[in-house]
Amino acid sequence: MTKNITFVTTEFPPEPGGIGNHAYNLANQLVSKGYKIDLICDYRKVNRIYEDEFDAQLNFEVTRIKVTKPRFLMYFIRLWKINHSIMNSDIVIASGKFSLWIVALISMIQNKKCYAVIHGSEVNLRSKILKIITNISLKRYSKIIAVSNFTKSLISDLNLPYVTVIPNGFELFEENNLTNDENNKSKDSLNFITVGSITDRKGQLNFIEAIPKLLSSYPNLHYHMIGNPMEKGKILERIIDLGIDKNITIHGVVSDSQKQNILKMSDVFVMLSNNTATGDVEGFGIAILEANSLGIPAIGSEKCGIEDAIDNKHTGILVNPKNVNEIHDAVIEVIANFSFYKKNSKTWSENFSWELIGERYIKIIEA
Repeated sequence: MTKNITFVTTEFPPEPGGIGNHAYNLANQLVSKGYKIDLICDYRKVNRIYEDEFDAQLNFEVTRIKVTKPRFLMYFIRLWKINHSIMNSDIVIASGKFSLWIVALISMIQNKKCYAVIHGSEVNLRSKILKIITNISLKRYSKIIAVSNFTKSLISDLNLPYVTVIPNGFELFEENNLTNDENNKSKDSLNFITVGSITDRKGQLNFIEAIPKLLSSYPNLHYHMIGNPMEKGKILERIIDLGIDKNITIHGVVSDSQKQNILKMSDVFVMLSNNTATGDVEGFGIAILEANSLGIPAIGSEKCGIEDAIDNKHTGILVNPKNVNEIHDAVIEVIANFSFYKKNSKTWSENFSWELIGERYIKIIEA
């Protein structure tokens, strides 16, 4: 018998975002195994045509909530539509902060199996009131799935017995061979790359601060940044101060094929994310695995979800993102033993295909 699933998410493509990427791929995996999905999310663009065209190509139903004024009307419509969908469902999956709250509220009047997917920032809130609301909401769920052990640790104080870790998956590129197949790297023309919105959380500035020291060892290095340049002004100001503008390219938002081509030219992926003062944290690090699948090792931040995305000293190295010396030494280590890290990176990435990750979700759903 086909099971009907209501999937409520705070983000969804075609707009970028890790929560949306997760929802899209998990929904596709569940549909491929015979589940019927009704996914509910908000419109994120004023012009809704772009999102409507994207939804029309999917093999599951997507219901988007329009942004309306007054705002409370939008909240009422969202609540009504989610409640109506849940009435006809066997299982409910909630992903993202507002989704956790709404589904938990509806669970008080509808007796359904509800599963929460937590990514990081939504359970690391600085507001005491919002933190209390989130903690109460989490206790309403049959099972909580954290995308990393770090994310799980953020709710350890609740002592919930039904929390499990299933990492994010990623989609393999159509081609997974590097254009440059060197076993070891020289000091000439080394390329570093970060994929992700240019923000404090993603930590591009941390690597920029390390570039002057790295230039003493690798005078021809170049750093590529791909992603929404949300804090480009701040980044450019620091680049000019350090006099390293010739060593950096800010690509901004690019197509998937452009991203793949730039990745193929890269030698080391860096994600030196920060745990910000507002509670924003890196829950996992899908972009790291995408790079790994191309044989690109990574250098990433310790004490966040990246610890689950990097097999330390095998597929890359975890460092204090604010420590220039640690970053420098990590680069030296990876480049000196590049063939080792490259081989391990490719093998490691195979553990995170969406097909395998989807099977782990299905085991929980069918339990």
